[in-house]
Formats: sequence, C-alpha cells, structure tokens
Amino acid sequence: MAEHTEQPGPYDTDGTYGTYGTYGTDGTDGTYGTYGTDGTDGTDGTYGTDAYDGAGGENTYAVVIPTLGRPSLNATLRALAEATGPKPVRVVLVDDRGSAEAATPLPVTVPAPLRPLTMMVSGGGRGPAAARNTGWRAAGRVPWIVFLDDDVVPGPTWCDDLALDLAASTFREGAVTARIDVPLPADRRPTDWERNTAGLATARWITADMAYRRVALAEAEGFDERFRRAFREDADLALRVLAAGWTVAAGTRTTTHPVRPASRWISVRLQAGNADDVLMTRLHGRDWWDRAAAPRGRLPRHLALTGAGAAALLCAAARRPAAATACAAVWLAGTAEFALARILPGPRSRAEVAAMALTSVLIPPAATWHWLRGQLLHRAVTRPASYEPCPGPSPALSPPPVHEERVRP
Repeated sequence: MAEHTEQPGPYDTDGTYGTYGTYGTDGTDGTYGTYGTDGTDGTDGTYGTDAYDGAGGENTYAVVIPTLGRPSLNATLRALAEATGPKPVRVVLVDDRGSAEAATPLPVTVPAPLRPLTMMVSGGGRGPAAARNTGWRAAGRVPWIVFLDDDVVPGPTWCDDLALDLAASTFREGAVTARIDVPLPADRRPTDWERNTAGLATARWITADMAYRRVALAEAEGFDERFRRAFREDADLALRVLAAGWTVAAGTRTTTHPVRPASRWISVRLQAGNADDVLMTRLHGRDWWDRAAAPRGRLPRHLALTGAGAAALLCAAARRPAAATACAAVWLAGTAEFALARILPGPRSRAEVAAMALTSVLIPPAATWHWLRGQLLHRAVTRPASYEPCPGPSPALSPPPVHEERVRP
C-alpha cells in the first residue's frame, strides 16, 4: 500500500478548525489526541490502534467528505447533524486543498453534535479519488463507509433511512446507492449548466452519496487515483466492485444536490472529462458505457466538427477556396446545430444565448484536445484481468453459513 500522510487535527470549542496532528503511514493512527465531549481535544494524547476500534453492529458506518473548503460544507454538516436516526461513529473531513491553501485553517464550523465524532485529514490536493481513499482508510475498522460530497444536503431523515438501507443489505451487496434530488427553478426553464447538474439525479453510482462496505473497498483497493477530477472515478470503482462479485443495491435515503454557481465557461472546462473516458475504455473495455448506463455524449460529432474546421483553415491556406468553403459550411452548420440543441431547452435569455453561442464554438476543439491528450497519457494502460466479471465475492469475503442463512433474502 502506498504511503499516506493523513493529518487529523482537533477542533476548538466553537467548532472551528484547530491545529493538525500527525497520521501514521500504514493506515493506523499516529500521535494525535482524542476529542472531548464538548468538541475540544482530549487529554490522553492518543487514539487506540485505529481511528475507530471496530466496536458496534454490522451496520455501523462512518461518513467521509472530501472538501475544497467550499461554504456549502457547512450546510452539509448541519444537515447531517440534524438528520434523525443513528449517527455515524466517525465523520472524516478530507482537506483536499493545495499545499498553499491547506496551510490556512479549513473554513468550516462543525455542529456541536458532530464535534466529538469528527476528524480532519489532509488529502494533499491530489483529487477526489485520492481524498476519498485517504478518508476511508483513516476512518478505521468500521463496516460501512458512506461518501458524501461537500455540496450536498442530506435529507431530514437521512440517518434513519440509511440505517434501513444498510439493514436491508445482504452479504453479497458491496454498496448501496442513494436517491439524488437536484432542485431546478420552477419559474423558468433550466440553463445548460442546471440541466447538466440535473443529470446527477440519474447517475448510476454517484459518490455524492454512496455507501460501500469497507471490505469491498479494501478488496478493490479503493478508488483509482489516476482519476484526478470528480469524474468517472465513481463508475470505475463500482465496475471493479461488481467485477469482484459484489452487487450494488438501490437505497431509499434521499440527498439534495443543489446547483452550485458556475461561470459561463464551465461547459468548456468540463471537456477535460474526455481524457478520463479514454482511461475508462482502457480499463474496462468499449462496453463500459452500457454497463455503467453512462450517456455517450457528442464526442464523435465534436471530432468531426473540429476536423471540418481544421480542414477549412488548411484549404484556405493552400488557396483552395471551393474546398475551404465546403468545409467551412460543414463546420458552420454543425456548430449552429450544436448551439441550438443547447439553447432551445433553456431559458433563452440574452446571457444564456450568448454563453451557448460562444461555448458551442469552443467545446468541440476542447473535447478533441482532451481526448487526444487522454490517448497519449493513457496509451500504456491495459485492462487488468481482475476487472473481468466473476460470479460472486471471493470465498474469503463470504460470510460463514450461519450468517448467510440469517441475511439471505
């Protein structure tokens, strides 16, 4: 296992972030102190041999939240504290800001009910996949790990509903999904960005709220840290867990994912995900789209449009006006169709139309660039044999016969 440098730190009595301690490199706790019941750090100076000692029932859980310090984290923690039902035994906040920002306290106030349960570790700014790995390994020997994003709002009965989800799971179920609700404006049509966010409600294995058995995470060796962005790392893990013989159940708990503010250029920046799609294809084969129920997007059209635009420029440079005009007409028609496909379902305001027109010109070449970058970056990646589907969990992870009879549906 690669070395980790997680760094938990205590909270002051008002719930604000205190100073960092140290964290062991083997996944066990280092020399930091415990929390008192009032949210202050304890006096014995150490935890036990792990962040959580494994006591509790088979449906005991910890919550892991990777964060960049967004203000929405406060709403996430407040909703978790106020939700009815059994609370987690540990809440792990993974500070994934870069080194310069991480030198300052994380701007978060932990609600009083969660302070004795909360620990903070450093993610090192390596992306959400690595941050989640840091978090679940720091959480200790807890049967279930529930991943939440720092911009979601668990429902008012979330803890109760989660308890029911976990209690209903069988030994073959390595993960339990949640229902994601994305509120859209009721007085107008949603913008392109709002529609994009609304797609999270139908994403199959989104880690905005996802519960995994710790043993399933350990067998899969956690998230693949080559996914540096919040994109496809969740589908990759779920496909590997399924390939190991586990199943994924649909839970009933509900979490709200508000549409966060974004600039007009967000759709262009999101094209970086095309490089992650290349990695997914290298790892899971060309049929991963169908197995993950992931929309294919418009990449083939983007490649064609970019090719038409480049050909128009080359023909013009070679003084072949007829060919340049034909290629330019193809580019213009394709770009207009793309822009209209994004404008017509939206509010059609002046700002939205302008943003769609501008970004519809930029998205195809951006998508092409990132796709080519992914081909180069992941050219040596091959599909591991362990990613091939198998019929069930490995014998070592199957429960004893008595337990099997008790939980088998």
